[in-house]
Amino acid sequence: MPGYLLIESRDPFESAGTTHFMELARSLAKEGKEGPVTLFLVENGVLPARRCEASKGLAALAKSGVEVLADEFSLRERGIGRERMQPEVKPASLDALIDRMAEGRKALWH
Repeated sequence: MPGYLLIESRDPFESAGTTHFMELARSLAKEGKEGPVTLFLVENGVLPARRCEASKGLAALAKSGVEVLADEFSLRERGIGRERMQPEVKPASLDALIDRMAEGRKALWH
């Protein structure tokens, strides 16, 4: 089964909808009927990848079975180095995003 690819581009400090989007990812992973779930952070969506209060939600999401990836370019543009990141969030190139789309995953962009 192909699974899901959720793409988050919004800053959780400015958009309350990001919490609902992460909850959707958690629910899909918990249900598990349709394959793996990946949350791919891009643009300002990478901001909670830093160790901060908002990153605790990403850590919990990863522990619930959701693969959490952050766009390397977006991280670099915002000065977020690997040493400042939540360990459960993995830096990834856009190739990883494209690979998951090519697998046939259902993509949702927020």
